[in-house]
Amino acid sequence: MPRIDKTALPALLFVALHAGAIGFSGGAPLASYPFLIAAPLLAAASCLRRAWRGQRLLEQGWAAAALAMLLWAAGMAMALWQAMGGGDAASAASLLLYVLYGVPLTFAIASVGNEAWYLRLIDVLLVVALGTLYAIHTVILATDQSVGSQSFLDLRLTLDLENLFIAVFALARFLAGTTPNTRDFFRALSGFAIAYLLVAGVINHFFADVDYGGYPDLIISLPFLWLAMRAWAPPSPRPARAPSPRRGHLVRAGSHLFLPLTLLVISALVVAHEPWLGSVGFVIATLGAGVRGMLLQIRTYEERDHLDTLARIDGLTRIPNRRHFEESMEREWRRSLRSGDSLALLLVDIDHFKRLNDTYGHPAGDRILQNVARALAACATRSSDTVARYGGEEFAALLPSIGREGALKVAEAMRAAIEGLALPSPAGTGRITVSVGLAYIVAVEGGYPSELLAQADEALYRAKAEGRNCVREATPAVMSWQRPQTQV
Repeated sequence: MPRIDKTALPALLFVALHAGAIGFSGGAPLASYPFLIAAPLLAAASCLRRAWRGQRLLEQGWAAAALAMLLWAAGMAMALWQAMGGGDAASAASLLLYVLYGVPLTFAIASVGNEAWYLRLIDVLLVVALGTLYAIHTVILATDQSVGSQSFLDLRLTLDLENLFIAVFALARFLAGTTPNTRDFFRALSGFAIAYLLVAGVINHFFADVDYGGYPDLIISLPFLWLAMRAWAPPSPRPARAPSPRRGHLVRAGSHLFLPLTLLVISALVVAHEPWLGSVGFVIATLGAGVRGMLLQIRTYEERDHLDTLARIDGLTRIPNRRHFEESMEREWRRSLRSGDSLALLLVDIDHFKRLNDTYGHPAGDRILQNVARALAACATRSSDTVARYGGEEFAALLPSIGREGALKVAEAMRAAIEGLALPSPAGTGRITVSVGLAYIVAVEGGYPSELLAQADEALYRAKAEGRNCVREATPAVMSWQRPQTQV
């Protein structure tokens, strides 16, 4: 025999009690109202409980869902007031609250989380505009709600569209969810929205002329009871299933269009009754979508520039990495080819670095690299100079438009600066030192940057071979490559 989920037992008991009240009262409307008010209140309480457990109310959406349930319960309370003689004012208030219940749900679906405050502000303004249009549109149509009247049909269409939008977009957010919290919330919301869409369609299209108190009332509570069960259940411990990247990006990018699209549709309905108000809705929706899209594009450009910068910075030493250095080398080579300026390249290698790592450990080696990087960068002070981590314990410095003596001075300053740090070393000197290889060219007239790099590497090799902690120049000391001659 299949087991019944414990969270479903209270819901089954609720439905049984509701059915019993209808049968015992002989279909009296007042027997149904307490259950129709209690069901959304239970859903609101469960959503609030879940929101407080999450500690981040607006981002999780549970608080927005709780507000929606409270608005719907208030609408049913207004319907009860009308049944007790509240008149047309109670009827209009009831219809208004039924429509406004979808506004916080719309905001929760449109909000993708982790967005800048100004994007949230635009969403809030769009939600306020949407709620205002809903309210005015409902008040206008509430003057005649006899079944079959044009106002009744227009309001029913408004409710159908609102419910359809919420169900479709909530389901899309669920299918594209990437975190357990997101999927839990939108699983609950999409299930509720789809059930509510079907129930509201049945009630509004087939039982609109039937008073409360009959057995069809039982299905009205079902979506709210289901949401209460889902919100009360503990969060799923299972990791979220990763959607396809394209689908996730599509839903995330399209989420910011949900509010403007809903506002455009409602404006199209309102414009038939209040042309000026509908026109204002069109303008707000268009401006909201446009400004939000522009701000998102600006933010995308800023993030791309930031990532591009990070891609050119060495993560450990926080100076330019090899990629940045090679791009600078190509750029300066072409500039020297055009202008005839000089170019100097230094390759700097930490002496006995492998022994240092083996003796003191890699964390100590990392701190040495960071100190050496800062000291080398401090020696190349011109804005056109580039000091980069070339790889491992090797650094490179590119010095454009500098004389040979100036390049030698910078190289010696780097060597002396590292020695002056007095960083401990297991080598014979007892302190960290570096070897420097210098390649210098008066003017680039052809060839390739790799040739200059090879010369600096050869000079560094000689510095290592001749005792380390010294500067050596490439041979010849001054180089100039000629453009290759065309053979006729």
